[in-house]
Amino acid sequence: MLPRAARWLRTVLITTAVVGFAAALVGCATAGPISPVAVSDMKSVAGTWKGVVYGPGSEPESIELTIREDGSYDVVSHQPYGESRGKGKVEISEGRLIMHGEKGRGVATVLSDRAGDRVMNIDATLSDNSTLSARLWPSPY
Repeated sequence: MLPRAARWLRTVLITTAVVGFAAALVGCATAGPISPVAVSDMKSVAGTWKGVVYGPGSEPESIELTIREDGSYDVVSHQPYGESRGKGKVEISEGRLIMHGEKGRGVATVLSDRAGDRVMNIDATLSDNSTLSARLWPSPY
């Protein structure tokens, strides 16, 4: 038989784990499904977006994309050996963002959940024909 203190600690840990798991499930259920949002003007996506970029054969890296109302953009990828910077122009086509940059081109889709939280998914092909994808969220700063 376990000593009283050990049983109490075990009960607290199990209860905490069960409550935490249940809270996570409720959080996921309330967010609901995400669905594409048709972008109609540059102003609706202007600002800074931060997230993660995934390239072939490399570790995920943090990325920051700043889109201006005139459609120009700057992008900074924070890599283990320094930063990679780029810039380009965005245009809207059929509700999606078509990105033309110094180092490649891509398509971005904006998605939203029922609460109105947005995420931007980008699929791009670089000048050397390598591909990457990114997932970004609007930055409050």
